[in-house]
Amino acid sequence: MKITFEELDRFLQEQFPQGAAYGTLRKLGDGWAEMSLDVDDGHLRPGGTVSGPVMMGLADVTLYAALLSRIGLVPLAVTTNLNINFLRKPAAHTPIWARATMLKVGRTMGVGEVFVYSEGGEEPVAHSTMTYSIPPKKHEN
Repeated sequence: MKITFEELDRFLQEQFPQGAAYGTLRKLGDGWAEMSLDVDDGHLRPGGTVSGPVMMGLADVTLYAALLSRIGLVPLAVTTNLNINFLRKPAAHTPIWARATMLKVGRTMGVGEVFVYSEGGEEPVAHSTMTYSIPPKKHEN
């Protein structure tokens, strides 16, 4: 693992403060991460369920954390593809959480998957696969 939980948590707070709107880092390992989000009225769509963009945001930031665990603090690693399947209705006003796992990390791309859950539920409410672009390393002369 290239970074510690504390280093990544501090990096996200300092360099990506808007990320707190998408979730809070809970756990970090080599190539995986878990984040959670407390759901409030602002996260709900008509019909009383968590909106798709909220789940997508949590999934995206969680995979970013998993990727950085492998490549270090690389701010310009960016999402190039995100596919998500909404599997079941998440409980309203119940925290959601995500677990991301990197499937492959190369020199220029990382591919991973994320499962999103309602707190207390055993079945995932969403499943996402993503690709991240990793910027080239700068060579010092």
